[in-house]
Amino acid sequence: MIDLEHVVMSYPNGTVALNDVSLHVDEGEFVFVVGASGAGKSTLMKLLLREEKVTSGRITIDGNDLSKLNYFQVPYFRRKIGVVYQDFRLFPKKKVYENVSFAMQIVGVSGKKIKTRVPALLNTVGLGDKLNSFPHELSGGEQQRVALARALANNPKIIVADEPTGNIDPKMSFEIMDLLLKINGLGKTVLVVTHDQNLVDYYRQRVIKIEHGHIVEDRVGGMFE
Repeated sequence: MIDLEHVVMSYPNGTVALNDVSLHVDEGEFVFVVGASGAGKSTLMKLLLREEKVTSGRITIDGNDLSKLNYFQVPYFRRKIGVVYQDFRLFPKKKVYENVSFAMQIVGVSGKKIKTRVPALLNTVGLGDKLNSFPHELSGGEQQRVALARALANNPKIIVADEPTGNIDPKMSFEIMDLLLKINGLGKTVLVVTHDQNLVDYYRQRVIKIEHGHIVEDRVGGMFE
């Protein structure tokens, strides 16, 4: 599903964000990506979303060699990946239904399908009764659930969650992780970038640790000493 082969990412100022990174993630896996600030986690996410291009090496996702995608192919490729951000990134003046449906509208999904799928997605994340609420009327955990429903809107094969629990309380953090595991159980490949050791230790999934642009650990279990 996801393959990185000897990936190097360096910037014009001389910073080497990733250095000879090789990695394989199977379809349907659940993976935590951990590391200190500046370790290379954000760069890895940008490369997976094709927001950046590798300096050398190769990234292949679902059969797509990302270095060979042209400008017009990138948006279509990104439909394979649903992204959940730490800061939710909801439209404050749009209702919950509209925030989720917008992701479908921009790719040309029919109105009939949207009317069926959006309520189903919101039920999946436990917000079936919040269709007509605005983001400011929701708790942080509820807003993150909306963001998760939006990430699922176009039925992506991969979910990338970038610090999804960073702005919510500990109880909600576990609820969001439970939802991500539920989604993983439906066959989605899930990558979670986090610095929350309690979550990683509790769920004991595969963990990839990055330090100074290198993968230093890759195993199943809790956080590393």
